[in-house]
Amino acid sequence: MKIYEADKIRNIALLGHGGCGKTTLTEAALYTAKIVNRIGKVEDGNTISDFDKEEMARKISINTSVIPMEWEEHKINFIDTPGYFDFVGEVQSAIKVAGGLIILVDATSGIEVGTEKAWDYAEDKKKPTFIFINKMDRENADFEKVLNQLREKFGKKVAPFQIPLGEKESFIGNINVVKMLAKEYDGKTCIEKPIPEDRMAEVLEIREMLMESVAESDEALLEKYFGGEEFTQEEIQDGLRKGILNGDIVPVLCGATAKNIGIHSLLNMINDYSPSPADMPPKQGKHPHKDVVVERTLEPNQPFSAQVFKTIVDPYIGKISVFKVISGTLKADMEVLNANKEEKEKLSNLFLLRGKNQIEVNEVKAGDIAAVAKLQYTNTGDTLCSVNDPVLYSGIDFPSPQLYLAVEPKARGDEEKIASGLQRLAEEDPSFSFERNAETKQTLIRGLGELHIKVITSKLKNKFGVDVELNDAIVPYRETIKGKADVQGKHKKQSGGHGQYGDVKIRFEPGTTEFEFAEEIFGGSVPKSYIPAVEKGLRECLECGVLAGYPVVNLKAVLYDGSYHDVDSSEMAFKIAASLAFKKGMESAKPVLLEPIVKVEVLIPEEYMGDIMGDLNKRRGRIMGMEPQPKGMQLVVAEVPQSEMFKYAIDLRSMTQARGSFTMEFTRYEEVPQMISEKVVEAAKAAKE
Repeated sequence: MKIYEADKIRNIALLGHGGCGKTTLTEAALYTAKIVNRIGKVEDGNTISDFDKEEMARKISINTSVIPMEWEEHKINFIDTPGYFDFVGEVQSAIKVAGGLIILVDATSGIEVGTEKAWDYAEDKKKPTFIFINKMDRENADFEKVLNQLREKFGKKVAPFQIPLGEKESFIGNINVVKMLAKEYDGKTCIEKPIPEDRMAEVLEIREMLMESVAESDEALLEKYFGGEEFTQEEIQDGLRKGILNGDIVPVLCGATAKNIGIHSLLNMINDYSPSPADMPPKQGKHPHKDVVVERTLEPNQPFSAQVFKTIVDPYIGKISVFKVISGTLKADMEVLNANKEEKEKLSNLFLLRGKNQIEVNEVKAGDIAAVAKLQYTNTGDTLCSVNDPVLYSGIDFPSPQLYLAVEPKARGDEEKIASGLQRLAEEDPSFSFERNAETKQTLIRGLGELHIKVITSKLKNKFGVDVELNDAIVPYRETIKGKADVQGKHKKQSGGHGQYGDVKIRFEPGTTEFEFAEEIFGGSVPKSYIPAVEKGLRECLECGVLAGYPVVNLKAVLYDGSYHDVDSSEMAFKIAASLAFKKGMESAKPVLLEPIVKVEVLIPEEYMGDIMGDLNKRRGRIMGMEPQPKGMQLVVAEVPQSEMFKYAIDLRSMTQARGSFTMEFTRYEEVPQMISEKVVEAAKAAKE
């Protein structure tokens, strides 16, 4: 593949609801460009884009993949993203490097949740966008209905650049309203024809609407329009392109990717109307060591800089880093700086990725996407740059995972393999995280949904040979006391030779800090040298409370009296005496169980308010407030026991058809209600036995 300048490159991310045909579009595009000799099918597991074992087995896209191709003297890098919400991290990283977006819509289903989310991303990141209505050959396909839905939901800037030729099974192509010609497809080639007479009135009506948009793009064109003059084809194209680039126009195209209908037109439209890296404003970053803004442009003399947006972990090849070059030129065997880690990296062989296929190249110019293997320090989101001219770009915003599950090895001794496998997978997918909880002795993995976590555990097995099972996370309860107690702990043991003797009197009461120890010894009833042993004995006991064996907090202990033996007393004897006092004191000072409370912020469309608040109440939550948000959304703030929230991600998704999202963070511990406390204590005792 030849090397392209920035103005001839198009980086296009494909977005949309799961199953709308994104991967099939890349197959049809490769077939149209004569790169492959057949269109692969997701169901058959033979597409270029879905090459991961998990994707083949589940028949869905899980990872973002890059599909570069050449078309009419341009290079198009399609970035195929997953449609399932569990893999939204992949979508975020694709949008970061894309110049334009194509949102695919299923002509039989119309607007779905994934369509709305894709639109929100496009609006949020201000990316020029096309909408491609796919599956026009299906029985229930209805272009008119879907177009009206789109204009109603997303506004009048959604404008048809094409209308279908034929419908349902007899759908054969489209009518290009801009260039005023019809295109008929036979699955391989595309033939241009005049517009049928009976469709002319409909076409002219839509064209008039587009001409208004052209007129609005420029003062001179507006005068021309009001003067009743015709625009030239060049003026029309420039005016529409300007409108698309600044987000005032969102073209709607149509086709059937599985039958390769409409793909030639789509590729031409991408070349004509979507942004090249040269259309983008200069990219701003900051200097790693100085508080100054650094700007990078596409000028040939600019120093090299790039951003890694995807990492692929392969147990055999190692780590592959996929990046977009933002400025300068990257050549094989160059030494670059990782500005995030402040480490130098040697980039040996450069290649383009098309699915899993590697196409070797010697250099990559600004605006293009390429990959390199075996970087030592580099992860997703990192900036690579010239060693002498460093720059640091903003990272990629990944959603924070909120579904917690514990992962346990099926075979003993696999803990280390699990930890190293999870470490590698977290490099590949920053929207998932894991931690070892020292207190509960569990390895917790956090994902964006059930499918996300299942895919992680599947990859652990297939890539790293570790079989695991998933369990619920253990709640880190605490114990404390509500009352006061005054107790004696006496340890006396006589055996041949030295005996053991320690005697303490301690008052226990609720404290304000985790543990507070004080002493009020008069007259040396306990020698000063043994007091630290008493404190140490008590501190060791804090790890295991008397109710259910959970750590003890908010306790104050005052040593006020005791006795000792000149020969038999020792530090160990006083430690044991303190532990006896602790057990007695805890039991008689009204011990209670505490549970962690989290602050939860739930963002939902207004129509789900009642359901969400009712559900949070059922989870023993307290609603702290509600705040209206833009676009008809509401933010519900609540405090809820953590034990009720481990699987909230799954329930929220089903209650809101995946339109809701939430974050949670620990705030404090609170007393557990009596009924629940009894169950927890019983379960803890049963587990011990």
